[in-house]
Amino acid sequence: MKKKEFNKESEMANVIAALDELEAEKGINKALIIADIEKAIASACEGYFGKDTVKVNLDPETGELSVRAPKQVVDKILDVNTDILLEDAKHIDPDVELGDLLECDVNTLDFGRIAAQKARGIILQGLKENERKAMFDHFKSLEGTIVKGKVVSINNDKNKKNNESISVNLEDKLDVILKKREMIPGEKYAVGNDINVLILSVEDNKEKKDKKKDKKDKKDKKEKSGFHVIITRSQPEFVIRLFEQEVEEMSDGTVEVMSISREAGSRSKLAVWSNDEDVDAVGACVGVNSTRINRVVAELGDEKIDVIEWNEDDAIFIENALRPAPVVSVTVDTEERTARVIVPDDKLSLAIGREGQNARLAARLTDYKIDIKSESQAAAEEDEYDEYDDDELTDEMVDAAVDEYEADVENSNDDVTEDTESEDTTSDDTSDEESGDEE
Repeated sequence: MKKKEFNKESEMANVIAALDELEAEKGINKALIIADIEKAIASACEGYFGKDTVKVNLDPETGELSVRAPKQVVDKILDVNTDILLEDAKHIDPDVELGDLLECDVNTLDFGRIAAQKARGIILQGLKENERKAMFDHFKSLEGTIVKGKVVSINNDKNKKNNESISVNLEDKLDVILKKREMIPGEKYAVGNDINVLILSVEDNKEKKDKKKDKKDKKDKKEKSGFHVIITRSQPEFVIRLFEQEVEEMSDGTVEVMSISREAGSRSKLAVWSNDEDVDAVGACVGVNSTRINRVVAELGDEKIDVIEWNEDDAIFIENALRPAPVVSVTVDTEERTARVIVPDDKLSLAIGREGQNARLAARLTDYKIDIKSESQAAAEEDEYDEYDDDELTDEMVDAAVDEYEADVENSNDDVTEDTESEDTTSDDTSDEESGDEE
């Protein structure tokens, strides 16, 4: 059976057509692939012409392939790959002489089966690597944003505690694991469900391996040429991105999120600030008839959200953070980052919250250690000096107190002197009487 002849022009034209399709469908950089093909062919020629001697050019439009390598001008051929006869060399360069090196076109059909296989393998590897890089670059650009996915499987190893996870296909391109700690507690998932997730980080496994070169992870061996994507629904950033999707004033920078604290699946506190005095930051987040915040709450499975106004005055900020509980007074120590808060007696439990949640979230939101007391508790802890305010103690009051103290001391000294003189007089009289009796 007659073997089908290799047609270099048609084969390379097919390669170019395939590259055009890959670039259109998968975003693969055609120029990078062509560069890899050129390197592959040059590599395949190394055994014939020497390392780093071959120049390869592949036309990105026509697929025309040009391979050139230096040959030595000789009068007798010893190696057809590295030598060229003088008379043949004259057709290329009339001025060439014996012993010169002349750059010549190389017939790629002469590479042989082994060289072709080597080139093919490197080309395939280049295609795979560039496809991986295109995928990595795409999802790296989405880092910190919310993307849509679909649940493709539920993974639950009953032999391992808290090992439940789900596989999520992102944009019909990549399957990623959503781990239990990144899920919203209490949420139920089923295969085929649509799901929104935040891409928390995208890390190249090669870089990861360099950072942990002393730690061997058998699982990473399967992905040593891939990359690692971490997705989440439980992190505070997920709530922020949901609001950014709903609140136009956040997208244009008018309203900013200054701080957030969250206990996923239960409650979040969001501190916002408006750069425009005519725009109410809290109102913008809540929306008309609470439409905006309700859409966020629905996405979070009815997680409660407190949107409060941020304030540069820490005392006011702490008061706002403890809402919905009313506050009587707030005293802050900015150096120690501590705050003493007094609330009405009947609102103490509201200020602290169930299992301390309201106080805990307020503390995280404001970055203060908050001590909450009821009015009666605060009154019971005060002593008699607490009724004076240091700000009301004037210099005149201090001087008057000092004068009063000195007067008391002086009067006390006078009394002691008078008593002493009286004792001396009595003693003298007694002595005289005793002398008279003796006479």
